[in-house]
Amino acid sequence: MTTRLKRPAVFRHFFIGTLLIAFQAYLGYSAINGHFGIASQKQMLSDIEVLKARQASLQAQIDAYKQRISLFDPQKLDPDIVSENARALLSMADPRDIIVRLPPAK
Repeated sequence: MTTRLKRPAVFRHFFIGTLLIAFQAYLGYSAINGHFGIASQKQMLSDIEVLKARQASLQAQIDAYKQRISLFDPQKLDPDIVSENARALLSMADPRDIIVRLPPAK
């Protein structure tokens, strides 16, 4: 009795090899140019520096506002500052105040 063996198809091995090489090329491209690749990492690092600078400027503004808000604390309220602000807002002066007039700025 004779048995007939099937020869392995060369085309099948070639197709699988080509498919694996294409997949590796895709992974390599993604590692360099992908969303989290090397090129994007450099852009993210520069964005981090910009955002840190922005955070510092915003933190300075927050600290300035906190300092101004602390002036309104009833426990720390200074009567001189209150009267000075009230006179400035109402455009009035105390009879005991010394007023110095300056020439208008040109």
